[in-house]
Amino acid sequence: MNKRPLYFDYAATTPVDARVIQVMVDCLGFEGNFGNPASGSHVFGQQARHTVERAREQVAELINAQPEQIIWTSGATESNNLALKGVAHASGKVRGHIITSQIEHKAVLDTARFLEQSGFDVTYLAPDSNGLVSVQQVGEALREDTLLVSLMLVNNELGTVNDIPAIGLRVREHGALFHVDSAQGAGKIAIDLKNWAVDLMSFSGHKVYGPKGIGALYVGPRAQARLQAQIHGAGMSSAFVPVPWLPTKLLAWVLPSRWPASHLRKTSIISAVCVSVCGSSWPRFRECDVTVVLRKESLTL
Repeated sequence: MNKRPLYFDYAATTPVDARVIQVMVDCLGFEGNFGNPASGSHVFGQQARHTVERAREQVAELINAQPEQIIWTSGATESNNLALKGVAHASGKVRGHIITSQIEHKAVLDTARFLEQSGFDVTYLAPDSNGLVSVQQVGEALREDTLLVSLMLVNNELGTVNDIPAIGLRVREHGALFHVDSAQGAGKIAIDLKNWAVDLMSFSGHKVYGPKGIGALYVGPRAQARLQAQIHGAGMSSAFVPVPWLPTKLLAWVLPSRWPASHLRKTSIISAVCVSVCGSSWPRFRECDVTVVLRKESLTL
């Protein structure tokens, strides 16, 4: 008899799908796809680069975006940090205004507080009795110097879903950038960034049956010239946080399948891609060496 307790905390993390594990294993060892995508002078690097770009295409397909608008990060926390700090620091000496809510993830709230200490003015909107932030609230909080609005698509504790398309239209009408933390929404709610007025969106692999240590940030056309890289090194500007204390160079991205509307809340996996290296730089995307984590987690099933 299995004495392990049942696991229901899938908003916190998900176990890595067995098919994902197999694809990751296939990238290890000399017989695997272990090459450096930046090494285009030989077949090992070329094969790895192809894998990286195919993964970028798959993520873009999931959210109806273009592959060149997807950059890899170590997770939604890094994506959120890059979105908020990147926009704030790109504003130069001007210390403008940022809008978020009181019930955002700590990755957003702590970053907002850091920016406050740096001289930026931050408005924390209070949600209504249903746990939602309204278009009217955002509109009333917008100021002439507002640089960025950052809100969740789906709240990680309440499960409430903000009207992101409508809020995005109001923010765009004003001229500010709009960042959305979609760590809890990807694979569960249909996302259409071709038609939504969203400039930046964060994602996390381990919320959708991928491993810890991999995420992505969507960067739309309006944001590309207004986002400053936060990590530099290896001869290039990079948006990534290396994790030098981990020996394994492995990255995996998991895509939920394209469900019909009636199955949007059923999570399954159609593909996972692992590579040994990933990265990007501005304004054109390229690969750089980033050490990331693959670790065994004790997860209840």
